[in-house]
Parts: sequence; structure tokens; C-alpha cells
Amino acid sequence: MTKPVRVRFAPSPTGNLHIGNARTAILNWIFARHAKGTSVLRIEDTDLERSTKESEQSILQDLRWLGLDWDEGPEVGGDFGPYRQSERLERYLYLTNKLLTEGKAFHCYCEPDELEKARQEAIKSGKQPVYNGRCRNLTAEQRRELEQQGKKPVIRLRFPDHAFTFQDLVKGEVTFPAGDLGDFVIVRADGIPTYNYAVVIDDVDMQITHVVRGDDHVANTPKQLAVYEALGFEKPVFAHIPMILGEDKTRLSKRHGATSVDQYAQDGFLPQALVNYLSLLSWSSETGDEILSLQRLIEEFDFGRVSRSPAVFDPVKLRWMNGMYIRSIDISRLTDLCVPFLHKADYVLPENRELLEKIVAGVQEKMEVLQDVVAATRVFFADELELENEELSAVLKKESTQKVLWSFVRQCQTFQLMTGDNFRKTVKVIGKETGVIGRDLWMPLRIALTGQEHGPDLPLIAEIFGKEKCVAQIKKWIIE
Repeated sequence: MTKPVRVRFAPSPTGNLHIGNARTAILNWIFARHAKGTSVLRIEDTDLERSTKESEQSILQDLRWLGLDWDEGPEVGGDFGPYRQSERLERYLYLTNKLLTEGKAFHCYCEPDELEKARQEAIKSGKQPVYNGRCRNLTAEQRRELEQQGKKPVIRLRFPDHAFTFQDLVKGEVTFPAGDLGDFVIVRADGIPTYNYAVVIDDVDMQITHVVRGDDHVANTPKQLAVYEALGFEKPVFAHIPMILGEDKTRLSKRHGATSVDQYAQDGFLPQALVNYLSLLSWSSETGDEILSLQRLIEEFDFGRVSRSPAVFDPVKLRWMNGMYIRSIDISRLTDLCVPFLHKADYVLPENRELLEKIVAGVQEKMEVLQDVVAATRVFFADELELENEELSAVLKKESTQKVLWSFVRQCQTFQLMTGDNFRKTVKVIGKETGVIGRDLWMPLRIALTGQEHGPDLPLIAEIFGKEKCVAQIKKWIIE
């Protein structure tokens, strides 16, 4: 009988949740939901100096913002906890003593400079720079003498002298030849377990069936397989997802503009768009569609369609995709999302909700991120509208422009309320009266009203401004 799928996302709380880790969390979550399995969140906080509760809370918040819940883990509980490594030290100690008793692990008293010297000698001799086994067979008496000298040992696993092969769901069969690795440290001198040791124990205790992670972890796999073997545990299925690269084909980093999930949220990206985009960095739908709902991602996910090649992060495409999601949002919801950005810009918003929604609707098509609403709506909220560049001043001084502006002021005297329809009718009349048509008719009015060549539709601007403000703006540029 096939075991129910159980996957885990196990971040270290040493900073914010970044794009690479977010992509790993997303694929784990989608796979778990696709397989109707269990998603486990585990906090790997054994780096005591760098791990903080603030970082842990930040990661949990970012996961929730992305829409990724977890079935077991911090703040949720479960039958296989604790779910923080710092709370599992007794379990690691118990199994470490078992390995020591069985002779599968040993105490090592080598100093760092001694290890480095041995490593350099091995390299000069053309050998693998692995641990030379100096402390492998120390007697109890020799150990006592070293400890009386004040030396605190680490604990190393006796690495077996055979190859390790595993079947990866993405990379296929992967083999590590015998002799490539030496006895490695599983417990530091301060009693804290190393990553490659603790992660195996955690995965076994939490009954993880599939380990889905970035392929920068492939090199860790033989060490972990050695731990599984030494402890007599059944190993899981591995799936190593290709790395994310920048556009220059180097590993994605801050210099490529990649940053934390929290920063993307602050910049106005939508969680649905970020999840959609990151899921497609390694995987593709059979249909070729790129805009995929969460439900479709879950239904269609298949490791057989995960690429083996590195994925290139394209910020331009992410913005495009985010814009597609923005344009699909109900205007009431979009307005709610935009309000914090407008407040942050110190815009004084109208009390009339209908009017505010009309403004947001007018710029919806021009937005790629929520933050764009600030620049896009500036004409509605700025105290003074100045020309965005000096070249526009020449346009306003043209004879044809002056005719248009004079005509606009005169025509506004023929009606009381400025509406979008009234504005359109007025422009038609101006065209007939002055003989100015097309761009030479509309563009001067846009520049005079807003100081810009581009922006929201002019009829909307005129309606929001109202007749009095429109006339005042136009009069500013009429040459007496």
C-alpha cells in the first residue's frame, strides 16, 4: 500500500523569506495539495547565534500572505512535533549515543588548523581532501587524556566505503562514487547537531515521504543517505528542483533585484501573481497557459514536467503577470488594496467611495504593481500640477493650442456640470470651431489639464476635476 504523501518546508529563521525559498515552499505546497497529502512546516533553528523569533514570525507571515497554509507545524501543532529543531535536542542526543554505542560514530578532537593542514596535503597528493580518520580508533584512555587537556570533541559519522545511488524525481538516477566523502561531523563541540544530521532525524520522525528542495542540496544527499543507513531508517523520495538564476545566468541574488517576499508585497505585487510566476520557473502546464489559478496549479502539477535546467528569473515578466492579475480584480477589492499606497503618498482621498473607485478604475489598465497607483493618480491628488518637462511648454505656446484653450474656456460657459460626456461633446465643438483635429486637439488639453503627455482618460480627468478646476487649469496656460 502506498504511503500518504507528506512533504515539509523547513526554513531557517535567520532572515526574511527570499524568492528561492518561497519557490521551494510553493512547489512543496502544490504537490501536497495535488496528492491530497500533508504539508509540514518545520523551523530549523539550530544556528543559535543567527536564528531569531522575529525572523520566524516574518517567515510565517510571508507564507500566509502567499496563501500557503500548513497542516502541521508552529502555531498549528500536530502528532509528530516538536516542529522546531531547538526543541528536539534530546531526540538528537539519544540517537547520537546510539550511534556511538554501535561504533557507527566517534569523537574527534582534531583542531581546525590540523584539519586544514591534512586537507592541503591530500590536495597536493592528488587525493580527495576528506577527513583522514585520525581520531577514528582512539581508545577510551586516549580520549580521556585529550579531554583532560581541555579539548572538546565533535562527533563524526563513520562514512561507509561504498557508493550511494538514489532515484530523483527530477534529475533521474544520481550516483555518488565511493571515497568522495569522508567521516563528517554530525554534532558540533557545543552539542548542537549539524544540518545533514538533524534533517534526517526530523524527516524520519515526521514521516516525510518526499523531500522537495533546490538542487543546491544535491551535494548534501550522500551524507544524509549515510545517516539514514547508519540509523536503519527508510529513506524518502527526493526531488531536487533546478536553481533560479539571474538574467546574467549566475545564481539569483539581491544584485539581480531579487529580494524578500515581504519586499514584493510592499512594492505592490499580488500573492496570486507571485505564486503563479514562481511555480512556472521550473514547471509548465501541458496546455502552455501561463496565467494559472491556484486550483489549476494544484490539479495539473506533475514532477514529469519539471525542467532539469536552471530557471531564469525575469522581473519584467513578473511585472507583466502581476499586471494581468491586477486587471482581473474587482474594482472594489482593487481600491481596498490601493488605499494603503495612496495614504503612504500622503494623498487626501475623497470621502465619496464611488468617486475613489472611479479614479482607481480609470488607472487600472495602466498598473503593473499596486504601487503604480501613486504615479498614475497623481493628477487627481496633487496640489499643484506642473509640466513634467520643459518641452511641453512649447506645445502650449503654439497658435493652434491657444485657439483650443480659448475655445475650451468659452464652451465651459454653456453647461453647469462637467461630466465625461460633456467633455467629449465640448472637444468636438472645439474641433469644429478651431479646425484643429486629432492629436493637435487632444494633446494640448491633456498637457494643460495635467502637465503630462500620458495618463488616465481625459474625460475621466475632466469629470473628477469638475468644471471649475478644469477652467482654472486651462486659464493658467492661456497667453493674454
